[in-house]
Amino acid sequence: QVQLAESGGGLVQAGGSLRLSCVASGRTFSSYAMGWFRQAPGKEREIVASISWGGGTTYYQDSVKGRFTISRDNAKNTVYLQMSSLKPEDTAVYYCAADHTVYRNWVRLPSDFGSWGQGTQVTVSS
Repeated sequence: QVQLAESGGGLVQAGGSLRLSCVASGRTFSSYAMGWFRQAPGKEREIVASISWGGGTTYYQDSVKGRFTISRDNAKNTVYLQMSSLKPEDTAVYYCAADHTVYRNWVRLPSDFGSWGQGTQVTVSS
C-alpha cells in the first residue's frame, strides 16, 4: 500500500497560481498512474487530472484544460499539479490518488485509484 502526502494548498486571488505536490511512499511509485481530484462543499469528488505511470499520457477535466498541468518526477516519488489562472470555482479540497494497478496509461475514474491522500485546501478569492 502507498502513502500519499499533499502540500501546497492555500488562499490565492483569482488569476493567481499555486503548485500542489504529492509525495508517495511505500511502493514503487514509477509503476503506477497518479491523479488529482477535488471536492467542493456539497459536490461530488471529481477528477482534475491524471498522468500515466510513464508520464507520457495525461488527462484533464475540460474546465481546467490550458490552465492546469500535471507532471511527475519519479526520482522524487512526487506528482505535481501546477494551477494557473485560478478561478473562484476552483475552490475545493484537492486530493492526490494512486492507481491500484501497475502500468496503466488511461485512468480517470475514482474506482481506478486505490490510495488517497488526506487532501489540501485550495481557496480562490474573487
